[in-house]
This record gives sequence, structure tokens and C-alpha cells, in this order.
Amino acid sequence: MRISPRKVKVVADLIRGKNVDEALAILRFTPKKSARMLEKVVNSAVANAENNHGMDRDKLYISQVYANQGPTLKRWRARAQGRADMIRKRTSHIGVVVKERE
Repeated sequence: MRISPRKVKVVADLIRGKNVDEALAILRFTPKKSARMLEKVVNSAVANAENNHGMDRDKLYISQVYANQGPTLKRWRARAQGRADMIRKRTSHIGVVVKERE
């Protein structure tokens, strides 16, 4: 995803260990770009757990959330006296693991 992992980790810490419905409510009302992205990933993980593994949605909780660094896009910006500075447009690999509570 085209967002720095440092920005995603701030929101990821809010939902780690929470029930799925509670985590989605937190993400829905968090005013950050990464909250929208994490919401999509959580919904996808829940759908996979229900359809592929036959888990019960009411018992699901978020056991792991991680945002690792992806490939960095390197761009140049013109500076004074003919110099150039590098702009690093960082990307993230976002992952969510859900498990069932006993």
C-alpha cells in the first residue's frame, strides 16, 4: 500500500487483541488514511476465516497486525544551485491474522 509503515503502525496498535467487530468500529471512527486501508484488510481476513476455514465470526479476534516496509519509490526534487534531493515514497506490506477465542 502506498503509505509509510510508520503511519500504519500507529493505527495498528489500536486494534491489536480486540474482537473483530470492536476493531472495525475503532477503525471506522479513526480519522487517518491508514484506518481505511486497515479496515479493508481486516474485512478480507474475516471473510477468509469464515469462508475458507469455517470459523465463527462472533468468536474472532485480531491476534496479529503488522505493517512491514515494502519497496520504496525514489524520486528527485530540484533544489537550489542545480542540486537535487531524493524523495522517498515509502510503501507498506500490511497483514492481519485473526483467530478464534475459546
